[in-house]
Amino acid sequence: MVAAAARFLSEHYGAPQMLFALLLGMALHFLMEDTRCLPGIDFAARVVLRVGVALLGVRITFDQVSGLGLGAVLWIAAGVAAAICVGLLAGRLGPGGTRFGLLSGGAVAICGASAAMAIAAVLPRDAKSERDTILVVVTVTALSTLAMVLYPMLAAALGMTDHAAGLFLGGTIHDVAQVVGAGYSISPEAGDTATIAKLFRVALLMPVVLAIGLACRRGGTGAGAGAAPLPLFVLGFAALVVVNSLGLVPGAVASGLSALSGWCLVTAIAALGIKTSLRALTEVGAAPLLLMLGETVFLALWVGVGLWLGV
Repeated sequence: MVAAAARFLSEHYGAPQMLFALLLGMALHFLMEDTRCLPGIDFAARVVLRVGVALLGVRITFDQVSGLGLGAVLWIAAGVAAAICVGLLAGRLGPGGTRFGLLSGGAVAICGASAAMAIAAVLPRDAKSERDTILVVVTVTALSTLAMVLYPMLAAALGMTDHAAGLFLGGTIHDVAQVVGAGYSISPEAGDTATIAKLFRVALLMPVVLAIGLACRRGGTGAGAGAAPLPLFVLGFAALVVVNSLGLVPGAVASGLSALSGWCLVTAIAALGIKTSLRALTEVGAAPLLLMLGETVFLALWVGVGLWLGV
């Protein structure tokens, strides 16, 4: 019901549905005191989340990525890795800690709220796990919406071509919906290029989550330490990318699975909102917010320098 309400409000008022799902869910935090609701909330926050992330693979093909050019692909991939490393280093040195650094860096670098939820699923769990995840999701959604408004104006002010503007928007803005909105506000070519560049970043979610999950399992600290060596939802994501690239998924089926993925993700974030106390969020201070702002600026500078170098 929370997910459906969030979708309705997003479609009628234009704000990000993930943000609506979080806020509505947090208003229902009292449900955590009802033991009858806990199994369903946990199921939505974990199992439904993994299904949604796996189904993201149906949006991506190898042909889409190759159309960007080798130089752009390598530079964007390096930017994703660099942004995650910046987040990890800043988290270790600051009050947020390693876990928050990985969450925030991955969310900024890859695909916003979806990446944060996927990475959180394989990280060690502690008393701050859900608070950190919800803080990252709220902040990255707000930053992504702000970037959707400001970055097209920045691209115009810098005199970028439509192709370059598309690469810049797709390589920097956090959430897919905001990338689409920003890109097509410039031109169809910019929108197409931005969407493909963004989907390439989404494709990097698989190796990033896999690497983090394996590192946690090796140390015996992950959420699933001692379980299967590969998270099943990561394998599902990879399998769908391959199958879709081979042209084995009909267009109607791909559209249906993509829509189902969106419903799963907004449902999972609604559940995470229900599990989160607003009081706990107010105790984190400004440091985590400044960290994510710094990661966002770093990624924009990285992609901008790459375009200046002609990658």
